[in-house]
Amino acid sequence: MKRVVCLLAAAVLSGAVLAGCTGKVPGGASHTAASRPAASGWVEQEVSFQAGGMTVYATYRHPPSGSPPVSAALLIAGSGPTDRDGNDRQYPYMDTLRTVAGWLSDDGVASLRYDKLGTGRTGAGPYAGQPAAIGVDVFEQQAAGALTFLAAQPGVRRDRLTVAGHSEGALYALLLATGAAGPVPPIHALALLEPLSRRLLDTIAQQIDERLTAQQQAGQITPEQAQQIRDAMSSAIAQLRATGTVPANLPGGLSTLLSPVGAKYLGEIDRFDPADLVTQLPVRTPVLLSCSDADIQISCTDVDRLVTAAAKPPLDADPVRLAGVDHILKEDASRGIDYDQPLPFSHALQQALRSFVAAQR
Repeated sequence: MKRVVCLLAAAVLSGAVLAGCTGKVPGGASHTAASRPAASGWVEQEVSFQAGGMTVYATYRHPPSGSPPVSAALLIAGSGPTDRDGNDRQYPYMDTLRTVAGWLSDDGVASLRYDKLGTGRTGAGPYAGQPAAIGVDVFEQQAAGALTFLAAQPGVRRDRLTVAGHSEGALYALLLATGAAGPVPPIHALALLEPLSRRLLDTIAQQIDERLTAQQQAGQITPEQAQQIRDAMSSAIAQLRATGTVPANLPGGLSTLLSPVGAKYLGEIDRFDPADLVTQLPVRTPVLLSCSDADIQISCTDVDRLVTAAAKPPLDADPVRLAGVDHILKEDASRGIDYDQPLPFSHALQQALRSFVAAQR
């Protein structure tokens, strides 16, 4: 049961919250090389910038020197201790953001993807040994710093900046675009890929509930055990929202997910409802929103909340409903979590993103 909860946590939460599963805030190196040629003459350049009181390491993918200025996109990694390429220690070869960066360069769009706090070359920085002190602000600062760095590059069109967020990264894209993360260069468009679409603790509760139902149906746990875990989860979430604390010794592995070390971060990020943020976007902002019938982390029903909210400003929304695509954008209708399998990435999403960025030129 603990393994199941950790897998769900890795699919939902930021790295700072996962100390109960990993034993520490993850570090380690990304497998992105420094300043090496990419396809079609584009360059993958190792870069760094200062944000959140630390050095953040990133990959700037851009056309060769001397090329005309191009549109550019900031890529924000999804949940869990996920590095610039979309990988973590448990699944080191998912390559979600690395793949999206390749799609974008094929369509003439530069990109920046970075190792957020607790991942890759950036590591834990000043938070080493004190993960309980990590809140939302440092992740906001890193995202804002990344966008500012990207906008300052001489080959980038500042009037054509897109922020693409995957999973929980989509929430940070919204925080940037609404100004909630502080002053940033103007954002022209957003691409929200399998985005977190409800308050985080509500999403966690739903995922755990669905997993418990599946385990009960498979005979792995009894109905009484499942209900005990559900009751404990509901009580812990209510306490966290009311007091900012969580009880110790939760049953069924829940303490690896709802733990004191992650209480600060969880309590802060749960205050944001992505649908509310969507209604605060500037009128006619182009927004791509993707979902899939095979994504076991974020459902199309969830993402429909954002599509509905997009009608209020109104926005130029581009909903993309995928079939047989998993949460990390691979073609996999199994509804499993074997995210390291060598499966192709979604051609349909690639084409949708191609059309979306072409419309922004």
